[in-house]
Amino acid sequence: MGVAALVVRPVTFVSMPTLLTQPTRIQAAGNKPKIIDEYVGRLNSQTSALSIAHMRSPQGWTEPVQKPEFDEFTVVLKGLLRIRHDKGELEVRAGQAVIAHRGEWVQYSTPQPEGAEYIAVCLPAFSLETVHRETK
Repeated sequence: MGVAALVVRPVTFVSMPTLLTQPTRIQAAGNKPKIIDEYVGRLNSQTSALSIAHMRSPQGWTEPVQKPEFDEFTVVLKGLLRIRHDKGELEVRAGQAVIAHRGEWVQYSTPQPEGAEYIAVCLPAFSLETVHRETK
C-alpha cells in the first residue's frame, strides 16, 4: 500500500488599499453640540483595532467623565482642549498632543472662545461599550 503525498502550496492573498471616501458623522456626548467625523473605526470602516476621528467642539463644551478601556492619542489642531484627570488637569494647545491611557479617569472640555479642533486616535477603536461614561 502506497503513502499519499500531501502537497502544500502557499496561498497568495492579493490585497489593495481601501479608500474611505468620506467619514461617518457621529453624535457626540456632552452639554453642547460637537462634530465628530469618524474616518476609521467601528462605524465607517468596520475596524475594531483602532479609530481615527476629526473633532470640532465649541466654546463651553464638556463631555461626561469617562474611564475608557482604550488608549486615546489626541493632536490639537486649533484652540485648546482641557483634560481633567484624577490628579489635576492639562491644557493641550494647538500643535501639542496628549495620551490618555486606558483605565484613566478623564473629562475633556473646550473652555476658550474658539473652541477646539483635534484628531483623536483610539486603540483599540472607540466604542460606547468600552468608554464607561459616568451618567449623572
